[in-house]
Amino acid sequence: MKKTTRIFAVDADNTIAVFTSVEKPPPKGRAARFTNPKQLAALAAHWPSGRLVEIWNNLPGVRKLAKFTNRQTGVRRIWRAIEQLEPHVGAHAATGGDKTSSRGKPASPSEQPVVARTDTKAARVIALLKLPAGATLNAIMALTGWQSHSVRGFITAHVRKKMNYRVQSFKRGGERVYRIHT
Repeated sequence: MKKTTRIFAVDADNTIAVFTSVEKPPPKGRAARFTNPKQLAALAAHWPSGRLVEIWNNLPGVRKLAKFTNRQTGVRRIWRAIEQLEPHVGAHAATGGDKTSSRGKPASPSEQPVVARTDTKAARVIALLKLPAGATLNAIMALTGWQSHSVRGFITAHVRKKMNYRVQSFKRGGERVYRIHT
């Protein structure tokens, strides 16, 4: 029995298609082709770093990113994601946007959107921040048991950057207050 090789192709729209050596891949002029992580890294060396992010964001079941730490991290993460893809007849492009897996089946629970839990400290802090009056630094510290630098880090990294909320920070009566701006 002959072993089939998986061929990956990245087109101009930054979508990745998966083929087997027995299928007819797209013409060479339309897409960059590779079969292993070294070939992908060689291709990516000539791409702008933003292209790696676009390729990643077009993959099914991945959390969207704004950037990678570096090119090698981007290539490694993309390879790990695409090596799980299976070639399938018909629509070869591995693009995100729908709730089906790469095999055309309904998405597994790990690929479906995550529903926020309401019983966590993070959820309780966000509920406080959404109040019209906001929440004082001391109130958040009392609720969570965190130190002030942990509260500030949480607000910056999780609330502002990860969740994309606009957070207002101001002083009221000499005390720091945070509020999610809606």
